[in-house]
Amino acid sequence: MKVAKEKGRLKGKQPKLSAALQKHLVQLYNEGEHTSTELAELLQVGRSTVYRTIARAKAQAIAAAGEA
Repeated sequence: MKVAKEKGRLKGKQPKLSAALQKHLVQLYNEGEHTSTELAELLQVGRSTVYRTIARAKAQAIAAAGEA
């Protein structure tokens, strides 16, 4: 693992959703027309992924508001 890290090949688990899909998920959630379960089924991910993505987006929004 040390050699792989030095070569820049240690990547870990890849995210289920791309940045664009994460943004789309948050947008759909904020519109309020879909439940978390529906969003999970739509994007073929688990509900925990939906909750985690929404929590990260909220944390980023709070951090951005605090900097402004």
